[in-house]
Amino acid sequence: MHYLFGVDYYPEHWPKERWATDAKMMREMGVTIVRMAEFSWSKWEPREGEFHFEDLDEVIEILEREGIDCILGTPTAAPPKWMIDRNPEIQPMDAEGRRYFFGGRHHDCQSNPVYREHIRRFVTAFARHYAQNPHVVGWQVDNELGNSHGNLCYCPSCEKRFRQWLKQKYQTIEWLNQCWGTAFWSQGYTSFDQITAPKMTTSGHNPSQQLDWKRFCSDLVLEFHQFQADILRQAAPGKFITHNLMGFSDKLDYHRLGEQLDFASHDQYPGGHFHARHDVYRADFHAAELDLVRSVKKKPFWIMEQQSGITGWEILGRTPRPGQLGLWAMQCVAHGADTILFFRWRSCLMGTEQYWHGILPHNGEPGRYYREIKAFMDQAGPWMEEMQGAMPPKEAAILFSYEQDYAFAIQPHHPDLRYTQHLMTYYGALHRKHIPTDFVRENDDWSGYKVLIAPLQFLMTPELSAKLHAYVAGGGRLVLDFRCGVKDAHNLAISTDTLPCLVHDLCGIRVTEYDCLRDAVGEVVWNGEAYESYLWNDIIELDTATMLAAYGKEFYQGSPAITYNAYGQGKTYYVGTQMSPALADRMIEEVTAGIAPLADTPWGVEVTQREKNGKRYLFVLNHTGTEQPISLPASWQPMDGKDVSALPPYAAKVYRRA
Repeated sequence: MHYLFGVDYYPEHWPKERWATDAKMMREMGVTIVRMAEFSWSKWEPREGEFHFEDLDEVIEILEREGIDCILGTPTAAPPKWMIDRNPEIQPMDAEGRRYFFGGRHHDCQSNPVYREHIRRFVTAFARHYAQNPHVVGWQVDNELGNSHGNLCYCPSCEKRFRQWLKQKYQTIEWLNQCWGTAFWSQGYTSFDQITAPKMTTSGHNPSQQLDWKRFCSDLVLEFHQFQADILRQAAPGKFITHNLMGFSDKLDYHRLGEQLDFASHDQYPGGHFHARHDVYRADFHAAELDLVRSVKKKPFWIMEQQSGITGWEILGRTPRPGQLGLWAMQCVAHGADTILFFRWRSCLMGTEQYWHGILPHNGEPGRYYREIKAFMDQAGPWMEEMQGAMPPKEAAILFSYEQDYAFAIQPHHPDLRYTQHLMTYYGALHRKHIPTDFVRENDDWSGYKVLIAPLQFLMTPELSAKLHAYVAGGGRLVLDFRCGVKDAHNLAISTDTLPCLVHDLCGIRVTEYDCLRDAVGEVVWNGEAYESYLWNDIIELDTATMLAAYGKEFYQGSPAITYNAYGQGKTYYVGTQMSPALADRMIEEVTAGIAPLADTPWGVEVTQREKNGKRYLFVLNHTGTEQPISLPASWQPMDGKDVSALPPYAAKVYRRA
């Protein structure tokens, strides 16, 4: 059985007398799946070894009578107070050696062996209790792993595990010293026992140690998830396992996490109060996060938490405009979501998230949010039923690497240079041109993509170099850019080659110098037209490459800024600077020549496509607050049967073509 729509529900927040009313209202709305229990450990185990699942049993039975099934979350993101009092060492520690205490969530060290045993006891009992219940159809392990743990945990338990991880990787302390370059600043070690987590120092850090620490942290969280998933699969076989990802969050490698999941899930909040500004167009960023999550399993995914009202903790986001809730949900469907659960069913009366609004307001009476989401479900449900499993066509891909992200977080070069933001320079241009885009990783098969964009390939290995060469030689169009091939896998500068190291022949250039634009805006001139550029300029000399555009300022004015080089049956482009949106549009126009965009629409109108069994589904989404004209070939038939020449503000239209 598959599910289309659901909600996140917290029955422990409401009197029992309300549960049946909620279940009936959910069924009338079109809900068939509910996620529960991911923050309720203290209720189900009020004292160690004393389990009380009676209330949860009752809620599940009430929902079942309305035809609603359940996903249960393991509540390990919020260990109860009795456990913290008994084992305070479970609480995590930051890089400055400070403990983080009970009273919020994620107050746990995921390496702590005592905490692991508490988890083993509870999750085993939890899984066994619901193993035979056909209406508990799946599990969500923990909640948003990595959330709140960005600067955690540096406790003695994690240090011990880090040493074990290093010893397994390097075998000898001599090899670690060589790979970390510990001759610098007298940092040599004579034993693995001397190594600590990279805590606060007086000045600077060893970037090789920091990179390994980030790798270790990712591996630790992956192991933490696998630890619970193994218990669930053994004690309750036949039920799916998923986890709610958070887009470009980088604490752990989501691609590797996907190997543990039956399908990926995602939490989507376009109007999140945590966004810096709400007056900036961000539809391309939210689309990119959806495409990244789809790439985790290379198949459709679930939205485990979809925004259903105003977001907020201490600070609130903007109120969704009429139509936006349905538009945002449809954007998820357009990028590959087969199931959407809205967070949350009802706005909470207590705790930190009192102002993270749900489908129902605090008083529980349906209002605008309810009406808009129900209208979306009524309209989109039959279409989603038809297109279950549909995927976008393969056209362009962006090479996404957590390790490159980690390396730039350690040494960003320019204070404003961020891996994900830079990547969005390319994705945004592809999004504006309506070219379907996937995210791929280094060990994926890239051969099906006409264009591969590989931004900021700072860490270069012989294996990655060989694969890039093979892709271009086979006819691919590759885009590389500045700071490519600077470091090896250990985060040490490469001294045996010319920048871009290990790929300069592929690019047909040499980077002889570079300029960090700390106090300047750059300029690039392409066929007489000037464009702004930012942050960094590689100073390039041509070998076999041809110049496309030149720098328009500085002492290297007139030297190449953007180049291309024929190699085998393909071509490599090199971009020496961070491009403005206008320059990125020009660049993508050049690189994607011959790839037909899905449609031509005004600014702010997104177009995406999914395909299945010879049928194509086209989504047109108006992210602007004004009516926008649309024009499609007659071969595209509107799925609601209504031809239109314009889309209202924050509206979406879906078409079908054989």
